[in-house]
Amino acid sequence: MRLALLMPGLWLALPPGAGAQDRPTYSTYGTPGLIDMPTAEMAPDGQLALSSAYHDGSLKNTLTFQIWPRVSGTFRYSWFQEYLSSGQDLYDRSFDLAVLLFDEGSWTPAVAIGLRDFGGTGVLASEYVVGTKHLGRGVTVSAGIGWGRLGTYGSFDNPLGVISDAFDTRGGFDGIEETGQVSFDSFFRGPAALFGGVEWRPNERLSFKAEYSSDDYETEVERMGFERRTPLNFAATWRTPRGVDLTAYALHGAQFGMVATLAFDPGRAPFPSGREPAPPPVYRIDPASAAAGASWGQAGAGGRPVVDVTLNEMARQALDAQRITLDFLTIEGDAATARIQAGAYDSEAQAIGRTARILTRTLPPKIGTFDIVLVRQGLPLSSVRIRRADMEELEFAPDNSWQSFARAQFSDASALSSLSAPGEVTTYPAFDWQLSTYLSPSYFDPDQPVRADFGAQLSFGVDLAPGVILSTSLRQKIVGNLDQVERRSDSVLPHVRSDYALYDKTEGLEMTHLTGEYFFRPGTDLYGRMTAGYLERMYAGLSTELLWKPVDSPLALGAELNHVAQRDYDTGFGLLDYEVTTGHVSAYYDFGKGYLGQVDAGRYLAGDWGATFSLDREFGNGFTLGAFFTLTDVSFDDFGEGSFDKGIRFVVPLSWIAGEPSNRALAQTIRPTTRDGGQRLAVRNRLYGLVRDTHAPEMQDDWGRFWR
Repeated sequence: MRLALLMPGLWLALPPGAGAQDRPTYSTYGTPGLIDMPTAEMAPDGQLALSSAYHDGSLKNTLTFQIWPRVSGTFRYSWFQEYLSSGQDLYDRSFDLAVLLFDEGSWTPAVAIGLRDFGGTGVLASEYVVGTKHLGRGVTVSAGIGWGRLGTYGSFDNPLGVISDAFDTRGGFDGIEETGQVSFDSFFRGPAALFGGVEWRPNERLSFKAEYSSDDYETEVERMGFERRTPLNFAATWRTPRGVDLTAYALHGAQFGMVATLAFDPGRAPFPSGREPAPPPVYRIDPASAAAGASWGQAGAGGRPVVDVTLNEMARQALDAQRITLDFLTIEGDAATARIQAGAYDSEAQAIGRTARILTRTLPPKIGTFDIVLVRQGLPLSSVRIRRADMEELEFAPDNSWQSFARAQFSDASALSSLSAPGEVTTYPAFDWQLSTYLSPSYFDPDQPVRADFGAQLSFGVDLAPGVILSTSLRQKIVGNLDQVERRSDSVLPHVRSDYALYDKTEGLEMTHLTGEYFFRPGTDLYGRMTAGYLERMYAGLSTELLWKPVDSPLALGAELNHVAQRDYDTGFGLLDYEVTTGHVSAYYDFGKGYLGQVDAGRYLAGDWGATFSLDREFGNGFTLGAFFTLTDVSFDDFGEGSFDKGIRFVVPLSWIAGEPSNRALAQTIRPTTRDGGQRLAVRNRLYGLVRDTHAPEMQDDWGRFWR
């Protein structure tokens, strides 16, 4: 995974103390636990852990995220040497889920319930209920009951059989075509067994663990030459100040291995205050200045707003120094309206704060109110009203972030979509280009699990007028091996995505997109988009979208309609003979505290109908992790391996890593397998992502950067 490749860089970036010393240690499964056995411990809320565990013939790479204080989720990619009956290696993908049922009390243990590998091949499939109790002096004991793999050594009849005979028999997977399905007929069924262990931490750096394992490693013994002499496992862990755990373990009296785990809080950036230059101080008005400027900036004829070219230029130059673009500045009475683009800032709150500071320094004392309009793609998205007096009063107040947000007034900016004034200084047409490198990875090919191409990318765009944009992106591969993928799609559906490897065969210049975009405001709380051209790497056509999103509402509703044709494999101007009309209606909801839900229902690229369900957690610094799944009218059998589309995704802002403002981010979606069912068009600049960051609920989470 691309995020796993960042482990060394993340370790260097994290400051000492970034890993909380009271967090649990991690097992070989990459989850809080003993060695192979789980515990009822939960990581701190929001913690992300990347781990890699190896012993002879086995490697597990794991990402575990503490979704809520009581719920953790895990994605794992494992390699087992000569595991298959044919003697071939197995590359296995699996998901885990753990839920804390009861907190630890004075006399009672914490109790958790968990599922391992509940939606994969079932190689690691197991369920458990476990209790954990801290006894003091660094000693923690855990004991539980397990099913599946955790019920294979020292097993006995399932105690849940008293509820129903169905618990006596365990279901499972009958072949590759069933991988990815959730095997409900196996949960907590079949024989059960007990497990347990103890952990001792003599100090904050060292940990020693011993466990009694209920996993007999039957298949590994039969096929991989694994030796299992005893049910006892032992381990020692050394914890570094930067949140890295290094564990050495002895498994079943015959195997020795290592686990490396990097655990960190995505909400805590390596440079919490940022490394950018400090903002200019607020300019405070003295009485003489106020008297001198009392008659400046009266409204023009007919009460229209006035543009003062000199002041516009002064404000523009001052904002350019802050890497903020001023479209124009108008004066009406004692209020000024500044229409800005946040530029390099991924925090709109920070851009607003710096703009307000500049306006106190460039505008005459008469101007007591600043209406700062946030613009993206030429669209005015929201307006934030800030009083000059509040800037002066709160700059050094102890609780200035909360107070300034409470006093700010947020409103829709649709009325400004055609705002103009005499003498307006336009920034259009605006040209932009960028020469950079790119890395295009591919995962989970059984012949070679990780592949990648590296090359150069040239991006060019021109904003012809507000909301009218032409852009393109060209790539040239320099080195890589994506063209060596030899497996071909066996899908019975139209090959709308499963032929992705054919697009990597080209060695020439690749046009990833060539589009014309039109963004507009059809009314209050409404946003529109039309995109035409070569929309993405695999499709060309027309995409239209309408979004309803009030500036102060957590709810948004949208609709999208597309008609596209599949592009030729050389990603030039040619098209294949496959055409399709797709569309979705979408509902978005901000649950607060960074939790974002989304449902998209409609028609997908293969002509199938269904819905996609997504849940993301976004931290105040923009670091985002989420998961999704799609169910359509395509049967599991017709879908093929994986059974249905699902995956995880993350966004790592470059500002999080570098500590300097940047509107760029590392984004990646990881699917266990890429098939044709449930696939959407990958059109650029969908409206919800464009609009949401500029509205009140989102800016409230990030308002602490207003004064930075």
